[in-house]
Amino acid sequence: MKDRYTPVFFLAALGPGGMSVAFFMYFMFMTPHKGVPMPTFDTLMAYFNQTTIYGKVGMVIVLLGILFFSYKHLSLLVKNIIEFNKFKKTPEFQKMKGTLAEITLMAIPLTYAMTINVMFILGALLVPGLWDAVEYLFPLALLGFLGVGIYAGKIFLEYFIPFMLKGNPAWEENNSFVQLLSAFAFIMIGVGFAAAGAMSQTKVVSAIGLFFAMMFVGASVALLLLKFILGFHTIAKKGLAKTAGPSLWIFIPILTLIGITLFRIKFGLSHNFGPEGHHSLNEFTYSLTASIFAFETLVGLFGYFVMKKLNYFEEYVYGEEKDPSSYALICPGVAYVVFGFFFIHWGLVQNEVVAKFSIAYWVLVAFLAFIQFKTIAVMFRLNKKFSL
Repeated sequence: MKDRYTPVFFLAALGPGGMSVAFFMYFMFMTPHKGVPMPTFDTLMAYFNQTTIYGKVGMVIVLLGILFFSYKHLSLLVKNIIEFNKFKKTPEFQKMKGTLAEITLMAIPLTYAMTINVMFILGALLVPGLWDAVEYLFPLALLGFLGVGIYAGKIFLEYFIPFMLKGNPAWEENNSFVQLLSAFAFIMIGVGFAAAGAMSQTKVVSAIGLFFAMMFVGASVALLLLKFILGFHTIAKKGLAKTAGPSLWIFIPILTLIGITLFRIKFGLSHNFGPEGHHSLNEFTYSLTASIFAFETLVGLFGYFVMKKLNYFEEYVYGEEKDPSSYALICPGVAYVVFGFFFIHWGLVQNEVVAKFSIAYWVLVAFLAFIQFKTIAVMFRLNKKFSL
């Protein structure tokens, strides 16, 4: 990394990790995987052998997308770890401690939590028969997320407790929503716990996963409300900082992860702790997916028009201005695509609003694919600008 280092560069690794998950959504919702909650090597091979030539080509493209962006995620993660260890020994790191910029350290556990998700997907897709041993892997995943959660809590408390005890006059300069990075990190950890809570057939493992998922979603929602109020208060007085334009979109990935976490909690409770009511579940899926996707669309449009007014894209994406926080543009695009798949399939197809593989269905999927393509283009543009 040739540019002056900041922990914000962990977002450059986070984006490709999220993009590999976005590609995985095509397998998740378009291929059959009866008896297991997610596609695996075995279900995909069975479908590959019976699908058409167009289906085979599509599956290869999706798999290549997952592998490429997973590789990009892991390689940038390693680079960031190396650079961050060097950065901790510099005076700049000590100067950052105790300031508003210290919140950028939350990008580290945020990215680590994404890494666990990426590795889980790669294992399921590339290792034959792995799902037969998945009940042994869920406890390991829980331990992984617990470790990341403890690390995230340590970073946050070291930053937030002094603010609570002594205050910080610099908050008057916080005319952005970048402080919501803490809410983003906690809900990324929460959604990981919720995965084991929803998919494990071992009651105690499910209970532990659901417990910590509830804990982290609670922390995320509390911080979302608190820091939105504080951030908006300063923006209302001073106006939005130009370089903080991407922070307007941070609500999109947070809402996506909250929505998925709530789904997983609901399914985990239904599967392991009580009878599943099909009618009420369908009502729940439509209400939740439609409300979140609608709000994300509003946030996306509003943020886009504000950043256009600021000439943010012209200067910081396609122009010569460089700011690592531009990588905050990637996760919202990824998250919008991911939750769009949930809305189409669980909100519309499952409730028989749209027939799967109908013309209307493909129009909706094409819209998500367009957003995904634009997000990838911006990612490549930023990587070229920062020589990543």
